[in-house]
Amino acid sequence: MKSFLTPSYLTVSLMLCLFISSPVQAHFGMVIPDQSIINQDNKDTTITLSFSHPFENHTMNLSKPNRFFVAINGETQDLSNTLEKINLLNHTAWTSSYSFKRPGVYQFVMEPVPYWEPTEDVSIIHYTKTIIPAFGDDQGWDQPVGLPTEIVPLLRPFGNYAGNSFTGQVLVNGAPAPNVDVEVELYNPDSRYTAPSDYHVTQLVKTNKDGIFTFTCPLPGWWGFAALTEADYTLKDPDGKEKGVELGAVLWTYFHPLSSNN
Repeated sequence: MKSFLTPSYLTVSLMLCLFISSPVQAHFGMVIPDQSIINQDNKDTTITLSFSHPFENHTMNLSKPNRFFVAINGETQDLSNTLEKINLLNHTAWTSSYSFKRPGVYQFVMEPVPYWEPTEDVSIIHYTKTIIPAFGDDQGWDQPVGLPTEIVPLLRPFGNYAGNSFTGQVLVNGAPAPNVDVEVELYNPDSRYTAPSDYHVTQLVKTNKDGIFTFTCPLPGWWGFAALTEADYTLKDPDGKEKGVELGAVLWTYFHPLSSNN
């Protein structure tokens, strides 16, 4: 009997098997400060901007963001000129130093250059924010910044313990976004933790009819939430073809370990 397993067929089959056995890794825009809460003893922070697979500690090259700014009390300050290029795990990332002058709740926001991802055949734009309180102020953390898509926290996004449940609302063009996938990952920079399976690397939860989701963070550290939607426009791929755009509303928040005096 003649075999139908021609070399080309075998090649395609092997590629399909490799694709199926290797799930697509979740991408996260990252805005990670070295201080999650600012007090009188430490008024400065260095913020690292990257594009990564946070649990697996892999990075991609991040072009200089289109925008990087901080929002406080309804006002914004452009911080793009503070960005300095660095090498992070052999890829391009950026840092910014910021000195806090007055009490407030500061929302740091990165809008990146669209990133072409060939394995998903889409461009990716993650509007990423991190909220830092300074000098005891805790007002305004639940106010949207006005991004095309963003996560508005319904749990105060600072002063939380590992084991707390984070709740947020996903907005797209200012309106609640129902039935949206929200990917969740722990930032694991020192590879301290190992996932028992590929499914455990990226957790997944969906928003309800009001765009609200809840996730319990079991471990201390920085946790990222990426709510993914499809843009109503296309962008050209490297070959000049119009392709879809994945929009991510990304929020990072820190959960502290609970210490004991005993």
